[in-house]
Amino acid sequence: MGASVLDYYRSPWTRTVEPADGVRAVRVWWGRKPRWYRALRAAHDHLAAAPASCAYAFTLFVTWWTLRGISDFAGHRLILSASTNLHNMQRDPVQVLVASAFWTEGGFPWTIILGLLTVMAFAERWLGSLRWMAIFAVGHVVATVIVVTGIAYAVDHHLIPLKVTVAADVGASYGFSAVLAALAYHLRGRTRVLWIAALLIWYALAAWRGRTFTDYGHLTAVLVGLASGSIAVASSRYLERARDARRSPT
Repeated sequence: MGASVLDYYRSPWTRTVEPADGVRAVRVWWGRKPRWYRALRAAHDHLAAAPASCAYAFTLFVTWWTLRGISDFAGHRLILSASTNLHNMQRDPVQVLVASAFWTEGGFPWTIILGLLTVMAFAERWLGSLRWMAIFAVGHVVATVIVVTGIAYAVDHHLIPLKVTVAADVGASYGFSAVLAALAYHLRGRTRVLWIAALLIWYALAAWRGRTFTDYGHLTAVLVGLASGSIAVASSRYLERARDARRSPT
């Protein structure tokens, strides 16, 4: 029987870790000298293995710098043009779905950039750039579409004011939330259950307290990330069983 692509299939979705083992490994690693040189080398290797997260962080810095260099009025207009509000989604949904993920409101996006260079980079190292981008994009797009659909329903039934349809709404938080949920499948046993429970409780409480469309969007993105991860794990196990069956003697 000739070689097949399936013979070399290795899925990250079935590679799980036990946090306690990771902590022990870090302690052993930190006990070796020279520590600071090894720490800097580890940080370099960490970022080098996550090019998409680094590029995303740099892009957010560039867009933030762009807003600093123009007037407040022009910046507000720019943010509105990239917002995934109902008005823009009805006119040019693909453009705003992409553009909205690369802009942030307010001051320097420290939290987002640090999150990209740490947690998101870790997720990218585990999944690979293409899988990481796929989960991020699916969470961002699906949660946005569901939120906009809810806004359209609420506007049609006069439950919210019409001005909501042109409100500013940019950022990458839906994608972040989906990837955080998908990270649960990198954990093993009870730790995975605790991770999922903590995320669901945190985002459900935020939605219950805030009761904004954005809060519900974050909760939706978590559910999307969990569903995507579950499908990916099931598919990976099926392919790996097929690989093992192919290798076994007949």
